[in-house]
Amino acid sequence: MSMRSQVYAWNGNAFLAPAVTSANPWVAGNAGVQTSIFIGGFGNNITKPAETTATEFVVIEDVACTPTLPATGAATSAGTTVAGQLNGWVQAVAAGGAGTGTFGPRGYVQVRINTTDYFLNPDNVTNDGIPGTGSPYPRSLDFQPSFNLYPDVYVLPGQVWDVRYTAYCAQLNWGTTAAAIATGADHNAFCKYTLYDGPDALIANKLLEMGISINPGNVDWYKRSLLSAQGM
Repeated sequence: MSMRSQVYAWNGNAFLAPAVTSANPWVAGNAGVQTSIFIGGFGNNITKPAETTATEFVVIEDVACTPTLPATGAATSAGTTVAGQLNGWVQAVAAGGAGTGTFGPRGYVQVRINTTDYFLNPDNVTNDGIPGTGSPYPRSLDFQPSFNLYPDVYVLPGQVWDVRYTAYCAQLNWGTTAAAIATGADHNAFCKYTLYDGPDALIANKLLEMGISINPGNVDWYKRSLLSAQGM
């Protein structure tokens, strides 16, 4: 039996698809298109979709991606403008210009279970998910979340699941240095989840039937209850 807390960090610094050599991180037509951070062909990937076996239960606890904030101020020198909110991220614009108005990819993360997206509009139409501004990754003193994934997302035994990233910034409008603008490499996403296997997965299913939140503390509580009931 086991409970394993795991994280998957998608590295946007290797964002280009294999054999793509363009400096633009978004190949033609990819802006606004959902991309799997697991098997989407961009950045670090795994070899097959994320799925649970008949003896596994997954609880997704957090998702996040690169934040986007407004650009502030005008260009301080030819070729760059600085937004202090983003720790010196710069844009390639003419001196005195205001750039695109934003720094960052305008990115979103969505959770998908089988073929159903988790985050929906009030009319039950799927949307892009949670913006990186609300759930930023990486997090720091400057970037704190205003969104909390609660309740957690449950992936039942035998289901296929995915975390999908969408960004709308097709142009190269940010980077940590003027030279970095040429790569636009700040596409990143993150997922934290707990995998319950074997008997622990059975307990997770039982807690789900009982309407009790599934977390390591409640799983251990149920184990102690079983032992107490048997006089052990």
